[in-house]
Amino acid sequence: MASPSSSFALTSPAFTNGGWIPSLHTGEGLNLSPPLRWQGAPEKSHSFTLTLTDPDAPEGTWVHWVLFDIPASIQALPAGLARHPKLPNGARHGRCWGTTNGQRVGYQGPQPPRGSAHRYQFKLQALDCGLGLPEGSSLAAVEEAMAGHVLASTTLTGFYGTDAHRGDTPSSTATAK
Repeated sequence: MASPSSSFALTSPAFTNGGWIPSLHTGEGLNLSPPLRWQGAPEKSHSFTLTLTDPDAPEGTWVHWVLFDIPASIQALPAGLARHPKLPNGARHGRCWGTTNGQRVGYQGPQPPRGSAHRYQFKLQALDCGLGLPEGSSLAAVEEAMAGHVLASTTLTGFYGTDAHRGDTPSSTATAK
């Protein structure tokens, strides 16, 4: 079981933790994945897994991105990461864009229904192995394969809402399920 690591941190130059995700990175904009950077991974890290979920979706937690087998030598992802099932660096995209049976591959940005802002959680996990799963694997399959192999975990949370007033703080406009 992974313990939170005070030195393992995920950040983005596009938004701060607890801040607004720019529309460029949403389904209402160009739907480009945001640039992400991390540091402080455990020395024994072999690979990383990255997920993006919306726990405030009315139907249940909505999966927006699954990327696994990111090599440990990688410490950043550029904006607009290609949606190819397998990336040149060996990382693989899983299925997403749904609550249980996502059918799309690659980043699918925030696109909540009208109403209050939703939380979007980018979760990066350092693993002691590669998962070796095929491209297009589900989040459930990825989580099952990760069991017992997570060395550390870090989360970056951004907010986005179609009707949210940008002058409000995200916590005052977000609603819990």
